[in-house]
Amino acid sequence: MIRTTTAKKSVLICGSAAYDSILLFPDRFKAHILPEKIHMLNVSFLVSEMRREFGGCATNIAYNLKLLGDHAYPMATVGHDFGPYRESLTRKGVPQDYLKVIDSEFTAQAFITTDLDDNQITAFHPGAMQHAHVNRVADAAGIGLGVVAPDGRQAMIEHAGQFAAAGIPFIFDPGQGLPMFGGEELRRFIEQATWVAVNDYEWQVLQHKTGWSERDIVSRVKALVVTHGADGSLIHTQTERFDIPSAKPQAVIDPTGCGDAYRAGLIHGILRGEDWATTGRIASLMGAIKIGSRGPQNHQFTREQFERWYRESFRQERTS
Repeated sequence: MIRTTTAKKSVLICGSAAYDSILLFPDRFKAHILPEKIHMLNVSFLVSEMRREFGGCATNIAYNLKLLGDHAYPMATVGHDFGPYRESLTRKGVPQDYLKVIDSEFTAQAFITTDLDDNQITAFHPGAMQHAHVNRVADAAGIGLGVVAPDGRQAMIEHAGQFAAAGIPFIFDPGQGLPMFGGEELRRFIEQATWVAVNDYEWQVLQHKTGWSERDIVSRVKALVVTHGADGSLIHTQTERFDIPSAKPQAVIDPTGCGDAYRAGLIHGILRGEDWATTGRIASLMGAIKIGSRGPQNHQFTREQFERWYRESFRQERTS
Protein backbone atom coordinates (compact mmCIF):
# COMPACT_ATOMS: atom_id res chain seq x y z
CA MET A 1 0.00 0.00 0.00
CA ILE A 2 3.00 2.33 0.29
CA ARG A 3 3.77 3.30 -3.28
CA THR A 4 7.35 3.33 -4.50
CA THR A 5 6.69 6.27 -6.82
CA THR A 6 7.12 9.77 -5.49
CA ALA A 7 4.39 12.41 -5.66
CA LYS A 8 5.38 15.38 -7.82
CA LYS A 9 3.97 17.88 -5.35
CA SER A 10 4.25 18.31 -1.60
CA VAL A 11 1.47 18.58 0.98
CA LEU A 12 0.96 21.69 3.11
CA ILE A 13 -0.91 21.03 6.36
CA CYS A 14 -2.26 24.18 7.99
CA GLY A 15 -3.11 23.43 11.61
CA SER A 16 -1.76 23.29 15.12
CA ALA A 17 1.38 22.09 16.85
CA ALA A 18 0.77 21.52 20.55
CA TYR A 19 2.01 19.96 23.74
CA ASP A 20 -0.34 17.45 25.37
CA SER A 21 0.12 16.96 29.11
CA ILE A 22 -1.79 13.84 30.18
CA LEU A 23 -2.46 13.31 33.88
CA LEU A 24 -3.89 10.14 35.42
CA PHE A 25 -6.13 10.48 38.47
CA PRO A 26 -6.24 7.03 40.16
CA ASP A 27 -9.81 7.46 41.37
CA ARG A 28 -13.18 8.65 40.04
CA PHE A 29 -14.13 12.30 39.69
CA LYS A 30 -17.66 11.55 40.89
CA ALA A 31 -16.30 10.49 44.29
CA HIS A 32 -14.90 14.00 44.83
CA ILE A 33 -17.48 16.26 43.21
CA LEU A 34 -20.65 16.94 45.19
CA PRO A 35 -23.55 17.51 42.76
CA GLU A 36 -25.29 19.92 45.15
CA LYS A 37 -22.10 22.03 45.32
CA ILE A 38 -21.36 22.16 41.61
CA HIS A 39 -22.10 25.92 41.59
CA MET A 40 -19.15 26.51 43.97
CA LEU A 41 -16.72 23.91 42.69
CA ASN A 42 -13.27 23.92 44.29
CA VAL A 43 -11.47 20.61 43.87
CA SER A 44 -7.91 19.40 43.59
CA PHE A 45 -6.89 16.03 42.16
CA LEU A 46 -3.63 14.36 43.13
CA VAL A 47 -2.45 12.68 39.93
CA SER A 48 -0.24 9.60 40.12
CA GLU A 49 1.10 9.71 36.58
CA MET A 50 1.96 12.43 34.12
CA ARG A 51 3.39 12.35 30.65
CA ARG A 52 3.96 14.99 28.01
CA GLU A 53 3.35 14.19 24.38
CA PHE A 54 3.96 16.09 21.17
CA GLY A 55 0.69 16.69 19.34
CA GLY A 56 -1.30 19.08 17.19
CA CYS A 57 -3.07 18.17 13.95
CA ALA A 58 -0.55 19.68 11.52
CA THR A 59 2.50 17.97 12.98
CA ASN A 60 0.63 14.72 13.67
CA ILE A 61 -0.50 14.41 10.05
CA ALA A 62 2.94 15.38 8.76
CA TYR A 63 4.57 12.70 10.95
CA ASN A 64 2.22 10.01 9.64
CA LEU A 65 2.84 11.07 6.03
CA LYS A 66 6.57 10.83 6.69
CA LEU A 67 6.05 7.21 7.77
CA LEU A 68 4.17 6.58 4.53
CA GLY A 69 6.99 8.03 2.45
CA ASP A 70 5.30 11.29 1.45
CA HIS A 71 6.70 14.80 1.71
CA ALA A 72 4.52 17.02 3.88
CA TYR A 73 5.08 20.40 5.50
CA PRO A 74 3.22 21.38 8.67
CA MET A 75 2.38 25.08 8.76
CA ALA A 76 1.78 26.38 12.29
CA THR A 77 2.74 29.02 14.81
CA VAL A 78 4.61 27.88 17.92
CA GLY A 79 5.87 29.51 21.10
CA HIS A 80 9.17 30.33 22.77
CA ASP A 81 9.05 26.94 24.54
CA PHE A 82 9.08 24.92 21.32
CA GLY A 83 12.70 23.71 21.67
CA PRO A 84 12.06 20.11 22.85
CA TYR A 85 9.34 19.64 20.24
CA ARG A 86 11.64 20.95 17.50
CA GLU A 87 14.31 18.43 18.52
CA SER A 88 11.76 15.62 18.29
CA LEU A 89 10.64 16.66 14.80
CA THR A 90 14.25 16.88 13.68
CA ARG A 91 14.92 13.32 14.87
CA LYS A 92 11.82 12.13 13.04
CA GLY A 93 12.68 13.94 9.82
CA VAL A 94 9.56 16.11 9.76
CA PRO A 95 10.16 19.41 7.90
CA GLN A 96 9.97 22.60 9.95
CA ASP A 97 10.22 25.18 7.15
CA TYR A 98 6.82 26.72 7.91
CA LEU A 99 6.74 26.56 11.69
CA LYS A 100 6.88 30.18 12.84
CA VAL A 101 7.90 31.07 16.40
CA ILE A 102 5.87 33.72 18.25
CA ASP A 103 8.33 34.78 20.94
CA SER A 104 5.71 36.35 23.20
CA GLU A 105 3.58 33.20 23.48
CA PHE A 106 3.71 29.62 24.71
CA THR A 107 3.15 26.80 22.25
CA ALA A 108 -0.49 25.67 22.33
CA GLN A 109 -1.00 23.26 25.23
CA ALA A 110 -3.67 20.85 26.41
CA PHE A 111 -3.80 19.62 30.00
CA ILE A 112 -5.90 16.46 30.15
CA THR A 113 -6.79 14.77 33.45
CA THR A 114 -8.33 11.29 33.10
CA ASP A 115 -9.98 9.25 35.86
CA LEU A 116 -10.49 5.49 36.20
CA ASP A 117 -13.77 5.67 34.25
CA ASP A 118 -11.98 7.42 31.35
CA ASN A 119 -13.78 10.66 32.12
CA GLN A 120 -11.66 13.66 31.18
CA ILE A 121 -11.27 17.23 32.32
CA THR A 122 -9.29 19.27 29.81
CA ALA A 123 -7.89 22.77 29.85
CA PHE A 124 -6.56 24.11 26.54
CA HIS A 125 -4.39 27.18 26.09
CA PRO A 126 -4.11 28.21 22.40
CA GLY A 127 -1.06 30.42 22.92
CA ALA A 128 0.83 30.93 19.68
CA MET A 129 -1.92 29.20 17.70
CA GLN A 130 -3.98 32.40 17.97
CA HIS A 131 -1.46 34.03 15.61
CA ALA A 132 -1.54 31.31 12.94
CA HIS A 133 -3.02 33.71 10.38
CA VAL A 134 0.43 35.34 10.03
CA ASN A 135 1.41 32.28 7.99
CA ARG A 136 0.49 32.45 4.32
CA VAL A 137 -0.06 29.57 1.92
CA ALA A 138 1.91 31.54 -0.68
CA ASP A 139 5.01 31.23 1.54
CA ALA A 140 5.27 27.56 0.52
CA ALA A 141 6.34 26.59 -3.00
CA GLY A 142 5.56 23.43 -4.96
CA ILE A 143 2.42 22.53 -3.03
CA GLY A 144 0.03 20.17 -4.76
CA LEU A 145 -2.41 19.41 -1.96
CA GLY A 146 -3.44 21.27 1.18
CA VAL A 147 -5.16 20.60 4.47
CA VAL A 148 -7.11 23.07 6.61
CA ALA A 149 -7.11 21.41 10.03
CA PRO A 150 -8.08 22.80 13.47
CA ASP A 151 -6.17 26.02 14.08
CA GLY A 152 -6.81 29.64 14.99
CA ARG A 153 -10.20 30.81 13.71
CA GLN A 154 -8.89 33.54 11.43
CA ALA A 155 -6.13 31.29 10.16
CA MET A 156 -8.60 28.60 9.07
CA ILE A 157 -10.68 31.14 7.18
CA GLU A 158 -7.71 32.78 5.49
CA HIS A 159 -5.84 29.58 4.63
CA ALA A 160 -8.92 28.04 3.01
CA GLY A 161 -9.33 31.17 0.91
CA GLN A 162 -5.64 31.16 -0.01
CA PHE A 163 -5.72 27.53 -1.13
CA ALA A 164 -8.81 28.20 -3.22
CA ALA A 165 -7.35 31.35 -4.78
CA ALA A 166 -4.15 29.49 -5.68
CA GLY A 167 -6.09 26.62 -7.23
CA ILE A 168 -4.63 24.13 -4.74
CA PRO A 169 -7.06 21.30 -3.88
CA PHE A 170 -7.46 20.88 -0.12
CA ILE A 171 -9.12 18.81 2.57
CA PHE A 172 -11.37 20.69 4.98
CA ASP A 173 -10.96 18.94 8.34
CA PRO A 174 -12.65 21.20 10.94
CA GLY A 175 -12.30 18.83 13.91
CA GLN A 176 -12.23 20.60 17.26
CA GLY A 177 -12.44 23.93 15.44
CA LEU A 178 -16.01 23.28 14.28
CA PRO A 179 -17.73 25.14 17.17
CA MET A 180 -15.97 28.38 16.17
CA PHE A 181 -17.93 28.75 12.94
CA GLY A 182 -21.50 29.48 11.98
CA GLY A 183 -23.47 28.00 9.13
CA GLU A 184 -22.56 30.61 6.53
CA GLU A 185 -18.84 30.26 7.24
CA LEU A 186 -18.99 26.45 7.11
CA ARG A 187 -20.87 26.56 3.81
CA ARG A 188 -18.09 28.78 2.44
CA PHE A 189 -15.42 26.32 3.61
CA ILE A 190 -17.21 23.46 1.87
CA GLU A 191 -17.64 25.41 -1.36
CA GLN A 192 -13.91 26.14 -1.43
CA ALA A 193 -12.75 22.65 -0.42
CA THR A 194 -12.08 19.63 -2.63
CA TRP A 195 -12.68 17.05 0.11
CA VAL A 196 -14.35 17.19 3.55
CA ALA A 197 -13.33 14.89 6.42
CA VAL A 198 -15.21 14.68 9.75
CA ASN A 199 -16.04 12.13 12.43
CA ASP A 200 -19.62 10.97 12.97
CA TYR A 201 -20.38 13.55 15.69
CA GLU A 202 -18.87 16.40 13.69
CA TRP A 203 -20.91 15.24 10.69
CA GLN A 204 -24.14 15.72 12.65
CA VAL A 205 -23.02 19.18 13.78
CA LEU A 206 -21.98 20.14 10.25
CA GLN A 207 -25.38 19.20 8.84
CA HIS A 208 -27.19 21.07 11.62
CA LYS A 209 -25.16 24.25 11.24
CA THR A 210 -25.11 24.40 7.45
CA GLY A 211 -28.63 23.11 6.88
CA TRP A 212 -27.15 20.99 4.11
CA SER A 213 -27.77 17.30 3.56
CA GLU A 214 -25.28 14.68 2.47
CA ARG A 215 -26.35 15.24 -1.13
CA ASP A 216 -25.92 19.01 -0.82
CA ILE A 217 -22.35 18.64 0.41
CA VAL A 218 -21.30 15.82 -1.90
CA SER A 219 -22.49 17.84 -4.91
CA ARG A 220 -19.87 20.47 -4.00
CA VAL A 221 -16.81 18.29 -3.26
CA LYS A 222 -15.09 15.23 -4.70
CA ALA A 223 -15.66 13.22 -1.53
CA LEU A 224 -17.14 13.47 1.94
CA VAL A 225 -15.40 11.21 4.46
CA VAL A 226 -17.13 10.34 7.76
CA THR A 227 -15.28 8.22 10.30
CA HIS A 228 -17.08 6.01 12.84
CA GLY A 229 -14.22 4.85 15.05
CA ALA A 230 -14.16 1.09 15.52
CA ASP A 231 -17.17 0.81 13.18
CA GLY A 232 -15.12 1.90 10.17
CA SER A 233 -15.83 4.85 7.90
CA LEU A 234 -17.93 5.97 4.95
CA ILE A 235 -16.67 7.73 1.86
CA HIS A 236 -19.37 9.47 -0.17
CA THR A 237 -18.69 10.61 -3.73
CA GLN A 238 -21.13 12.08 -6.24
CA THR A 239 -21.75 8.64 -7.73
CA GLU A 240 -20.90 6.03 -5.08
CA ARG A 241 -20.71 5.23 -1.37
CA PHE A 242 -17.80 3.20 -0.03
CA ASP A 243 -18.20 1.35 3.25
CA ILE A 244 -14.70 1.08 4.67
CA PRO A 245 -14.16 -1.59 7.34
CA SER A 246 -12.03 -0.89 10.36
CA ALA A 247 -8.68 -2.60 10.61
CA LYS A 248 -8.16 -4.72 13.71
CA PRO A 249 -5.47 -3.14 15.90
CA GLN A 250 -2.76 -5.27 17.43
CA ALA A 251 -3.44 -3.47 20.72
CA VAL A 252 -5.80 -0.76 21.96
CA ILE A 253 -3.74 1.63 24.06
CA ASP A 254 -4.45 5.28 23.20
CA PRO A 255 -6.87 6.78 20.64
CA THR A 256 -5.19 10.20 20.73
CA GLY A 257 -4.15 11.12 17.19
CA CYS A 258 -5.98 8.28 15.43
CA GLY A 259 -8.01 10.74 13.36
CA ASP A 260 -4.84 12.46 12.19
CA ALA A 261 -3.27 9.11 11.25
CA TYR A 262 -6.43 8.24 9.29
CA ARG A 263 -6.26 11.53 7.40
CA ALA A 264 -2.64 10.89 6.49
CA GLY A 265 -3.78 7.63 4.93
CA LEU A 266 -6.43 9.49 2.93
CA ILE A 267 -3.84 11.96 1.69
CA HIS A 268 -1.44 9.17 0.75
CA GLY A 269 -4.12 7.45 -1.32
CA ILE A 270 -5.16 10.69 -3.03
CA LEU A 271 -1.55 11.59 -3.87
CA ARG A 272 -0.93 8.18 -5.39
CA GLY A 273 -4.16 8.05 -7.39
CA GLU A 274 -5.60 5.06 -5.52
CA ASP A 275 -9.30 4.29 -5.81
CA TRP A 276 -11.48 5.22 -2.85
CA ALA A 277 -11.90 1.65 -1.61
CA THR A 278 -8.12 1.26 -1.33
CA THR A 279 -7.56 4.79 -0.02
CA GLY A 280 -10.10 4.24 2.75
CA ARG A 281 -8.45 0.99 3.79
CA ILE A 282 -5.01 2.59 3.91
CA ALA A 283 -6.50 5.29 6.16
CA SER A 284 -8.25 2.72 8.32
CA LEU A 285 -5.03 0.76 8.83
CA MET A 286 -3.15 3.95 9.76
CA GLY A 287 -5.68 4.62 12.53
CA ALA A 288 -5.38 1.03 13.79
CA ILE A 289 -1.59 1.24 13.89
CA LYS A 290 -1.70 4.50 15.83
CA ILE A 291 -4.10 3.26 18.51
CA GLY A 292 -1.53 0.64 19.50
CA SER A 293 0.88 3.16 21.03
CA ARG A 294 0.72 6.02 23.51
CA GLY A 295 0.74 9.54 22.13
CA PRO A 296 0.16 10.67 18.56
CA GLN A 297 3.76 10.44 17.27
CA ASN A 298 5.34 7.34 18.81
CA HIS A 299 4.21 4.59 16.43
CA GLN A 300 6.55 3.35 13.69
CA PHE A 301 6.53 0.78 10.91
CA THR A 302 8.46 -0.28 7.84
CA ARG A 303 7.08 -0.52 4.33
CA GLU A 304 7.15 -4.32 4.55
CA GLN A 305 5.24 -4.31 7.85
CA PHE A 306 2.57 -2.02 6.45
CA GLU A 307 2.09 -4.16 3.34
CA ARG A 308 1.77 -7.29 5.47
CA TRP A 309 -0.68 -5.68 7.90
CA TYR A 310 -2.76 -4.48 4.98
CA ARG A 311 -3.02 -7.97 3.54
CA GLU A 312 -3.83 -9.46 6.93
CA SER A 313 -6.42 -6.79 7.72
CA PHE A 314 -8.30 -6.82 4.44
CA ARG A 315 -7.29 -10.16 2.87
CA GLN A 316 -6.35 -8.41 -0.33
CA GLU A 317 -3.45 -6.78 -2.09
CA ARG A 318 -3.40 -3.49 -3.91
CA THR A 319 -4.07 -4.19 -7.58
CA SER A 320 -2.82 -0.90 -9.01
